[in-house]
Amino acid sequence: MADSVYKIIELVGTSSESWEKAAAVAVAQASKTLRDLRIAEVIQLDMQVQNGKIKAYRAKLKVSFKLEGKK
Repeated sequence: MADSVYKIIELVGTSSESWEKAAAVAVAQASKTLRDLRIAEVIQLDMQVQNGKIKAYRAKLKVSFKLEGKK
């Protein structure tokens, strides 16, 4: 197996439905511009509250992707 290097970034996804959907939204959006996503780790869950009601679920993730080398 060849040596590899991965970059880790943090993302926050939001959803009015659930934390799971919030995380999925973040990964789906990241996959549009980043290639070779490897791991998405949920590191924090919270909610945005307005007038005593949940307005949005938020999921903070660490996402890793493989850095490309010269071919």
